[in-house]
Amino acid sequence: MDKRRKYRRFLLWCLCLDILAMCWVGYRWMDRKIPDEIRVSKGREDEVRDLLEHPLLTFEEAVAVSGEGSYLLPCRLLGFIPFKEIKVTPADSSSVFVSGKTVGIYMETEGVLIIDTGEILSEEGETREPAKNIVKPGDYIVAFNQQKISNKKELIHDLSLIDGEDVTLDVIRDGETIPVSLSPVKDIKGEYKLGIWVRDNTQGIGTLTFVDSRGNYGALGHGISDVDTGDLLSIREGALYQAEILGIQKGSSGSPGELSGLIRYEPQRIIGNIQSNSKNGIYGRFSGGTEDLSLRKMEVAYKQELQTGPASVLCCVDGEVKEYAAEITRIDMNHEDTNKSFVIKVTDPELLELTGGIVQGMSGSPVIQNGKFAGAVTHVFVQDSTSGYGIFAETMIENSEK
Repeated sequence: MDKRRKYRRFLLWCLCLDILAMCWVGYRWMDRKIPDEIRVSKGREDEVRDLLEHPLLTFEEAVAVSGEGSYLLPCRLLGFIPFKEIKVTPADSSSVFVSGKTVGIYMETEGVLIIDTGEILSEEGETREPAKNIVKPGDYIVAFNQQKISNKKELIHDLSLIDGEDVTLDVIRDGETIPVSLSPVKDIKGEYKLGIWVRDNTQGIGTLTFVDSRGNYGALGHGISDVDTGDLLSIREGALYQAEILGIQKGSSGSPGELSGLIRYEPQRIIGNIQSNSKNGIYGRFSGGTEDLSLRKMEVAYKQELQTGPASVLCCVDGEVKEYAAEITRIDMNHEDTNKSFVIKVTDPELLELTGGIVQGMSGSPVIQNGKFAGAVTHVFVQDSTSGYGIFAETMIENSEK
């Protein structure tokens, strides 16, 4: 009898846990479907409830004004469970010039980036590691013995002038500048070394997404991180260049493809500067001409306008920008990573034949739906090269205005 009672209790507990888990999953699903904040065109605020209409949600009639014309719209689940307050901001509808053209990217870091520490074989034949546990990968060296340095060449020059004495490096770590002291080691060649691996620039290719009416541009839809540390690069300056596609490594399951290109780093080929490297893309001022960038004017879609279903992607994989058929398969209004807000799947037979779907170098390719600029491609799925993540157009526009 006791065994039966215990077994029933066990089943009851399992049932309760299942119900709680289902409630939590359902709540999270609803939270991802209903945005925390939306923008609507001025004069069309009365359409907000239609845009957010859902059979499980009800909205209160009275709202609290939060300032600057925006207001908070409380909503409830099943009519009585408090769910969230949606911030609604009236905004002017905007248009930008979308591109899809492949561009070259060159950036110089803010100071000299430490990517790792290493061992040195001293002139005595001993293995030494003078920087271990003192500096960290991701630190940026900005001064050498109180003298500002901007690049690796200056660091090497200053190091050549010392005569074995301890040196002080000012490094930026987690946004804070701190001094660290290192004891250089003379190697078997008689040269003093600090035992650090450093980098001061990066380059590659990506896709120009849009240029606005004020000359601000957005590209990539995600930030550029160091390949060794994985951290977002802190940049001092950078430039966009014209680029040419030379070849395509086709993507497949388990192996993301890649566009290979040629960038000539000549002043006359610069088409813009890079002012910001953020998690939602790179941004700056556009200075190039429009004749080679296939710019076309298009209205920007608000994120709540996106729907699962047919869409298209603008990209340049064979020398010119073309529009290829695709499909938005999932939309996440509140993803923790704002550059992973929806899933886009390439369906165009021509693009699938050329690239296998989405490949590296296509980041920033504009996504078009219902004749509007809806977003941009940002990532490819390693196990499914036909699909990847995208970022909302309005998220990129917001970043370009900062």
